Amino acid sequence: MRVIGGNAKGRPLKAPKGRALRPTAARVKEALFNILPRDLSGMRLLDLFAGTGNVTIEALSRGAEQAVLVDAAPASGRAIRANLRALALTERTQLLIMPVERALRRLERQREDFDLVFIDPPYGRMLAERTLKKIAQGSILRPSGIVVAEHGVRDEIAQRYGRLEMHARRRYGDTMLSFFKWRHEENAETRTPANGTT
Repeated sequence: MRVIGGNAKGRPLKAPKGRALRPTAARVKEALFNILPRDLSGMRLLDLFAGTGNVTIEALSRGAEQAVLVDAAPASGRAIRANLRALALTERTQLLIMPVERALRRLERQREDFDLVFIDPPYGRMLAERTLKKIAQGSILRPSGIVVAEHGVRDEIAQRYGRLEMHARRRYGDTMLSFFKWRHEENAETRTPANGTT
């Protein structure tokens, strides 16, 4: 597993041993960053179910400014710390070793917000859908932000969660990438004025 673009291109990344972890495959990661804006300069990233930190490190290598990574597994935390240290990225990141729902509550309380939220939970447990619902109910995503959910083809993902609406989907074998943005409100001219007149 390596960084595939940006100023850290070609650098190797560590992953914990065992089958519990499923890092984003190289071809899926390449496709993801071909779809996202080419210039990530100044962006803040939230990486949920971060695993090895693979996607965050790719984004930072390509110009993203800061990132918060969340994973509940201590083994993932150790791998993420090792990878960030090896690439001198520790100062641009914050690592939270805790369940994703708890981390979202904490970040909401701290009034944190992000340009890009990446979700990559274990497949088949409805975790992507639960996380999308939580994001849709909060203010963690900036008005022009993007949420990307990586999930299995059999995982049920709706077209809309509140104002959070899917605008693209791509399939790569058994993996799907679903892209969400805030749905824009209707124009003010179509609304009934507050005083009830027309």
